[in-house]
Amino acid sequence: MNVAVLSGGVGGARFLRGLLGVVSPGNVSIVGNVADDLEVLGLRVSPDLDSILYTLTGLSDDERGWGRAGETWHALETVARLGGESWFRLGDLDIGLHLVRTQLLREGASLSEVTERLAHALGLEAALLPSTDDPLRTFLETPAGTFPFQTWFVARGHRDEVDALHYAGAPEAAPAPGVLEAIGAADVLVIAPSNPYVSIGPILALEEIRDALMRRSVPCVAISPLVGGRAVKGPADRMLARLVGGTTAAHVASCYAGLIDVLVVDERDAPDAPIPGVERTVVTQTLMTDLSAARRLAAAVVHASEALA
Repeated sequence: MNVAVLSGGVGGARFLRGLLGVVSPGNVSIVGNVADDLEVLGLRVSPDLDSILYTLTGLSDDERGWGRAGETWHALETVARLGGESWFRLGDLDIGLHLVRTQLLREGASLSEVTERLAHALGLEAALLPSTDDPLRTFLETPAGTFPFQTWFVARGHRDEVDALHYAGAPEAAPAPGVLEAIGAADVLVIAPSNPYVSIGPILALEEIRDALMRRSVPCVAISPLVGGRAVKGPADRMLARLVGGTTAAHVASCYAGLIDVLVVDERDAPDAPIPGVERTVVTQTLMTDLSAARRLAAAVVHASEALA
């Protein structure tokens, strides 16, 4: 079975770790969000790609929920002492990866070429593909003003309510090499349990990717990022409530209208009636408390797709 997954960072990475225990890693292609990317201290940082890469190669800090295990912060402490930009937390181990990425990009390599090289060096067997090599950035419109994603999320602690989102560069951006091919070769398409607006939204903002999902001939399964109507981490529940009026399974499905056949939801979010536009709703335990739970969720996703095939 070939599986193509659209994914954001932390939640998506946890699901992917479970998926690689159910499906052969060589048969999994991951299309990662890059609209959160930014430049910090002259270094190109790709937070979602890095979260996936660290998680799937056993390098992530599962206790903290982001970054590298065994991380130290000496470089950032020096930056702060010197009055430099220190609001975005770059650890010493993490900086090493960003240095290599930045150098390769400056030498003319594309982001997809750099990502493939980093993934190979760290031993990742699955294919990790940026959604695009072109500039793509998420901006959030709030009552306090319009902010780039990382400014809103990290510097401002995502405390501002969101009225609208803009994906700058999306109309001109093309899918990175291999993305459309991975979608076309998949036996099942999966939308990971990531924020529909800031993680999956920028990927679907690329017209060719959205069209590929619209024209799909295989099942597409989305996993809700909510448990009991609440986000496990982050602002997805607040955004859904404000932008589409609620946090039910139907509200989540509305973010993917016309793009999915199956919605997987937690037992605490089981709908009372069929969800319009969704062929099947799968109710199971979606909270990934450990690797076993992530594998059970991945197995449920695979089983649901096989039932529709």
